[in-house]
Amino acid sequence: MQDILSISWLIPVLPFLAFGAIGLWLHRWPQVSAGVSVSAIGISFLLSLLVALEVFSQGPGQVFQVSVRWLEMPGLKVDMGILVDPLAAVMLIVVTAVALLVQVYSLGYMEGDPGLASYFSYQSIFAGSMLGLVIANNFGQIFVFWELVGMCSYLLIGFWFGRPSARDAAIKAFVTNRIGDFGFLLGILFLAIIFGTLNYSELAARIPNYHNPAVLLPISILLFFGPVGKSAQFPLHVWLPDAMEGPTPVSALIHAATMVAAGVYLIARAFFIFSQVPQVMLLIAAVGGFTALFAATIALVQNDIKRILAYSTLSQLGYMVMAMGVGAMTAGIFHLMTHAFFKSLLFLAAGSVIHALQGEQDIWKMGGLSQKMPVTTWTFVIGALALAGIPPLAGFWSKDEILMGAYAGGYLGLYLLGSLVAFMTAFYMFRLIFTAFFGAGAGGQPVHESPPVMTGPLIILAFLSVVAGLLGSPLTNNVFAHYITAPGVAHHAASPAIMLTSSLLSLAGIWLAWLIYQKQVVRAEDLRRRWAWLYGLIYNKFYIDELYAWLRRVVVDAGARALEWVDLKIINGVVNGLAYLTGSSGRALRYTVTGQVQAYAAWVVLGVVILLLFALMAAIAAMV
Repeated sequence: MQDILSISWLIPVLPFLAFGAIGLWLHRWPQVSAGVSVSAIGISFLLSLLVALEVFSQGPGQVFQVSVRWLEMPGLKVDMGILVDPLAAVMLIVVTAVALLVQVYSLGYMEGDPGLASYFSYQSIFAGSMLGLVIANNFGQIFVFWELVGMCSYLLIGFWFGRPSARDAAIKAFVTNRIGDFGFLLGILFLAIIFGTLNYSELAARIPNYHNPAVLLPISILLFFGPVGKSAQFPLHVWLPDAMEGPTPVSALIHAATMVAAGVYLIARAFFIFSQVPQVMLLIAAVGGFTALFAATIALVQNDIKRILAYSTLSQLGYMVMAMGVGAMTAGIFHLMTHAFFKSLLFLAAGSVIHALQGEQDIWKMGGLSQKMPVTTWTFVIGALALAGIPPLAGFWSKDEILMGAYAGGYLGLYLLGSLVAFMTAFYMFRLIFTAFFGAGAGGQPVHESPPVMTGPLIILAFLSVVAGLLGSPLTNNVFAHYITAPGVAHHAASPAIMLTSSLLSLAGIWLAWLIYQKQVVRAEDLRRRWAWLYGLIYNKFYIDELYAWLRRVVVDAGARALEWVDLKIINGVVNGLAYLTGSSGRALRYTVTGQVQAYAAWVVLGVVILLLFALMAAIAAMV
């Protein structure tokens, strides 16, 4: 146990040290800064492997924990500590593996950028913050790293701050997440007030014996606010597509293994709370299912290669959250793991295309890339097949676990919704592929394959996108579910019928995309013209962003102007009036303070006379 704990604390510390070293001493040497950053996350990856091997060798259910008292007062104890269990071990491997490959890829993608040293310092603190979040053993500590992850996303999304769109996207992400984090913080405070501790293990022992749903219900909803913001669930989903303004490797990291993964991980970590409140579980499932369908619908008509992948991420995050809500926590984490590999692959492959086309991101201005960029093309295809859930790739096993969980749990509507989303996912991904990679041509642009430092990570991720799903397949007796489980978590045997149905739906989506965008049996332009109103509605993302802009303009800004009037005219009027009255009274009364004894004696005599007059009037009134 001590070996695991003595190693695991170094995993997040090394990237933090790299961040500090680059910021304090190495910033003037970009290549050295990059080397330090890559080395730090590389060592963290190796340490994560050692920790995972040790944890899994101890069998399922093992928890390694150490705590140090940070704050104690009557009714409240706050610790700082480390918790390593199979769930944390899996997340450590996923985060460090993807972060390492993204940073290696960045050596080629960001070559020559004037902010290279800053970029790698931000990458280091981003990875360190996520890793600290993963091994935190209490809600107070996780919130600190939760906010650091948000800060890093702000820095990286707005990394090219010379672009107004990048600055706006960074602010949008930061502000939107503050809404979710405010609710999350309130939930944490209520936990501290009611239970007197924020430690996971202590709360897990107390909450099942706490039988007051009127208290647990609002706490659970408030805690769920955090994942709604971080994992971009409806209605706080609007920040994630705009996060594409950052460098593409940043998009890969945000969408695969860090920020958006934090929300799903939190639901899994706090599953012992959510599972006690059936109403909240239903809410989680409904929000996740709606987000999956909503985002997949928008992805059908997007033209920017990164935005298509961004809405795909939203949809897949909805899948994961839906899995949590139907009680299939294991399936949700399994899909989180497989999705991290093939989604980072897809983003990095998209970055390879954008790099080759000098920044072009419109899929209709691409085409013919398969002949000039074979490694990028076929790794992208592998990632798309995994995302579409085609057997035997990784996404097939994890997606079917979620569908099986929904069906076996009695959520027939969510099962049908998930099956529809599988069809739509296959369609929009191969719409992209048939247009960008196998289309007419790239307009004569000089296209070339990316350098090995960029294609190498693509090949590794493509391999992981093929084999990672086997950990949760019947071929390995679902070893993943054997370790990643918790009390009350449902796990069901694989269903050949569900596997066959979902696979056929995914193949049907690919076939339909081939008919329209490759064979052109029906021209996409004709469909757009025929259904112009529907196309416009979906293309403009159902005008949710415009609705928020209207609410800000009409409600927030107008409310602020009204409050400004109240402040200036009423509050200031009352305050200034009282001040004027006080000043006027003082100016009038100063004439009574002359310093002359005879004047004071006169005032005394006058006072006595007035009192006598009052006494005389009272006596006369009594006699009458």
